[in-house]
Amino acid sequence: MLTHRVIADVVGRALDEDAPWGDLTSAYLIPEDATATAELVAREAGVFSGGDVFAAAFTLTDPAITVNLLVADGAAFQKGDVLARVQGNARGILGAERVGLNFVQRMSGIATLTFEYVARIAGTSARIADTRKTTPGLRAFERHAVRCGGARNHRYSLSDAVMAKDNHLAVLQAGGRDLATELARIRRELPHTAHLEVEVDRLDQIPVILSAGVDTIMLDNFSLADLRSGVALIAGQAVVEASGGIDLNTVRDVAETGVDVISVGALTHSAPALDLGLDVTITTAPTLTAKD
Repeated sequence: MLTHRVIADVVGRALDEDAPWGDLTSAYLIPEDATATAELVAREAGVFSGGDVFAAAFTLTDPAITVNLLVADGAAFQKGDVLARVQGNARGILGAERVGLNFVQRMSGIATLTFEYVARIAGTSARIADTRKTTPGLRAFERHAVRCGGARNHRYSLSDAVMAKDNHLAVLQAGGRDLATELARIRRELPHTAHLEVEVDRLDQIPVILSAGVDTIMLDNFSLADLRSGVALIAGQAVVEASGGIDLNTVRDVAETGVDVISVGALTHSAPALDLGLDVTITTAPTLTAKD
């Protein structure tokens, strides 16, 4: 979840990275007591995400700066819309500008792309989910953006569920252990709240996986015909997830095979940053007078 503590930690480190010894440009060019108003303006249409993160960049730089968010996370906007208004010390606003923009552009880009995927499968029973293919250190931000776009989150981390993928199964079977026996053992030993998911890449693997009583079967890189066959074979005995190489052009066809979940790594690893800009206006600048 995107908590205030997580926001403060990540944004604080980003501000330290961007100005480790202060903003040298503003210190020399901007009067110390100058004030400004800045508007976050959409240069293109999209879905908003990261309002609290954007605001934190300014308030952590200078607690006296005020940020008025004019759109909520998850709201659609049009080109030219003003999304937020910032007021306060000009040095503080200029110093936080890039960090605030970097985060809100990235998060709104993810939300906008996610919304497109969700819209493509409207009317089907499938739902879109993200993956763990996130930017290290920014998972909470990027997954929040996915939710803003109308999709769901997959497991948050390796600690949240058992998810046996092809490499896990290869190591397991290379050791001579029986797959069905091992999966059944895991099912017995797991806490009742823990989820068990197994990835398959062939239809003939499904009966063995089903016999172990798993919660979800991931059909990885299946053709549309094999996805339909897999859904029929599983027949409601487990959640069916489709994954692998799915894009905006194919996601509707995948959804219409009857799968329950479509996981798309591109939501986070390939979303372009949205074009948002910060228009700054100096509202109070002291008049400099020459000394005698």
